[in-house]
Amino acid sequence: MSFFKLVKDSKEKSNTILNLKIQLSNLGMFTQFICHRIPERTFKIRGHYFPVCSRCTGFYISAFSYFIFVYFFYVHYTVMLIIFAIIMIIPTFLDGFTQLIGSRESNNILRLCTGLIGGIGLGILIKAIKWIILTGGH
Repeated sequence: MSFFKLVKDSKEKSNTILNLKIQLSNLGMFTQFICHRIPERTFKIRGHYFPVCSRCTGFYISAFSYFIFVYFFYVHYTVMLIIFAIIMIIPTFLDGFTQLIGSRESNNILRLCTGLIGGIGLGILIKAIKWIILTGGH
């Protein structure tokens, strides 16, 4: 392998790394619109914060898990299931709202748990709305 080939490969590699860093920084700019990203409310691994807060982490994990589940298994959407999905979102709302008005301070584990429950409820609602639009509710 020639020296010039190594230099060219090295430049391509550094350009790829630079492009990846730019894309990740753009992702960070995008996530600020979907999550507050307050460091105290965000999980941290080895000194690096997650791109979203604990509650949003729970939402994403459970909603995407639900979407994977319904890809493989049929779910019949009924009024009772939709009501149950709304009930699943209520703990997330209460946790966030009571913290917002200052009546108490939540912790990251509680935020994650309410996010996990709310994410399943949100996933059910999204799929139910899609099902109603596509089938007319029949």
